[in-house]
Amino acid sequence: MSESPPATTPPSLVVRGLAYAYPDGHQALFGVDLTIARGERVALLGPNGAGKTTLVLHLNGILTAGAGTVEVAGLPVAGEHLREIRRRVGIVFQDPDDQLFMPTVREDVAFGPANLGLRGAALEERVRYALDRVGMADFADRPPHHLSYGQRRRVAVATVLAMEPEILVLDEPSSNLDPASRRELADVLRSLDVTVLMVTHDLPYALELCPRSAVLAGGVVVADGDTRDLLLNRDLMAAHRLELPYGFDPSSVPA
Repeated sequence: MSESPPATTPPSLVVRGLAYAYPDGHQALFGVDLTIARGERVALLGPNGAGKTTLVLHLNGILTAGAGTVEVAGLPVAGEHLREIRRRVGIVFQDPDDQLFMPTVREDVAFGPANLGLRGAALEERVRYALDRVGMADFADRPPHHLSYGQRRRVAVATVLAMEPEILVLDEPSSNLDPASRRELADVLRSLDVTVLMVTHDLPYALELCPRSAVLAGGVVVADGDTRDLLLNRDLMAAHRLELPYGFDPSSVPA
């Protein structure tokens, strides 16, 4: 009698043939295919209007596909699974002030798990763990508006980590950060054991943090592969309005 093959862990994200048109008739996605394995860090690149935000809004069911499917850790993004999907897909907004609204850092980080029913010591441990991961445990009792912008960005990440997500989606995580804050956030992101999808125009940051990138343009994925290889492809970059900072050479950055 032959043994059953070992169970495999489903990818964190599988998008197949995803198409979407807004109510005004504007077609934003024309058939997106994207698979991200557990633990991968992937950058989503593309010019303004490419459909990046529209794609992200499908990952936790804010938008419903016109055609195609989205699965998170094997669960279809559909009505009966939306509560669990929204726990598994943690979105960190571009502006941390859109995410922080409680009197203290501790209360902001506790808000999501408390809404899921976590209480007492278990809730305190979840908050402590999330703040430790982003290096903000010493600021738990501070009002968020007393923190620097970079510190608020890390607290926003902690609010999502407290939900124990399958995939962390970051919208322009390096925007408005000074060099030290960029480095601190990069150190945090490299240390996390969750899948990361980073939507960014910051191509050096994508190269620093994401071994793989996908380029979205015109509502489809036009390239998907090694980040360094994509950034060195001048024809691809020019065709899709992706420009490196003046003097930046991807080939000079250590692998």
